[in-house]
Amino acid sequence: MGKEKNKTLFALVGRNISYSFSRGYFTDKFKDLNLDNHEYINFDIQEIKELTQKIKENKKVLKGLNVTTPYKLEVFNYLDKIDKKALKVGAVNTIKITKKGRLKGFNTDVYGFKKSLKPLLKIHHKKALILGTGGASKAIAFALDKLNIQYKFVSRSPDDKKQISYSELTQKKIASHHLIINCTPLGTHPNIDNCPDIPYEFLTENHLLYDLIYNPSETTFLRKGKEKGADIKNGLEMLEQQAEKAWRIWNK
Repeated sequence: MGKEKNKTLFALVGRNISYSFSRGYFTDKFKDLNLDNHEYINFDIQEIKELTQKIKENKKVLKGLNVTTPYKLEVFNYLDKIDKKALKVGAVNTIKITKKGRLKGFNTDVYGFKKSLKPLLKIHHKKALILGTGGASKAIAFALDKLNIQYKFVSRSPDDKKQISYSELTQKKIASHHLIINCTPLGTHPNIDNCPDIPYEFLTENHLLYDLIYNPSETTFLRKGKEKGADIKNGLEMLEQQAEKAWRIWNK
C-alpha cells in the first residue's frame, strides 16, 4: 500500500496507441534511473472529452502527460494554462500537472525538431515544403520560422495562401524547395509501402528529406529520397529530444 501511495504516474494521450514511443522510452528511463515507483501508461481514448475522467481516476498520482495525434489541438480546451510558445504554435504535446491539480500545456516538438534538424542544414536549405497540416506540422512551421527557413504547407485540400496542393508540386517547385518534411502518418508501420504523393523523380542530392515517422526507421518516403542522392532523417531523435524536454518540464 505504501508504494502505491507514493506512485508517480505519467501517460500518453492519444487514439489507437497500442504501442507508443513515449511509453517504451520512459519505461526504460525509469528503469535506468531506478525510479521503481514511476510508471508510464497509455490513455487510449476515442474522444478528447474522455480525458477528464482519466485524469479524475488518477489524480492522486498523475504528474504529467504527453499528447499525440489527433489531440494536440483539441486538448487546449481542457487546460488551465498554456505556455506562450505552445500558444503561438497552436499545438500542445506536453502537460504538467501541478500539486494543486492544475493543467499547464507546453510544446516540446519545436525543441525536438529544431535540435535534430540543425546539424543537417546546409547553406542552400532556404525553403521547405511541409507535407500535412495537423498539430505536428504547426510545431515544424514554428521551428522553421526560428531558423529563418521559408515554407509552404502541402495539403490535399488547401484552404489558404500558405498552403498548396500536391498537384502543384512541379519540377520547378521541388527544385526551389530543398527541405521536405513529412508530417503525415503515411508510411507508418504496418502500412510501410505508403508514402506522400510527391514527384520523387525531381529530387536531387541537394535535397534533405525529414520524416517525423520513426517506425520503420527508413520509410518509403525516405528510401525514395535516398535513391535520388538526398540526405534523409527519421523522427527518432526528435522524439527523444522532445521526451527529454518534457521530463525536464515535469520535474521543474
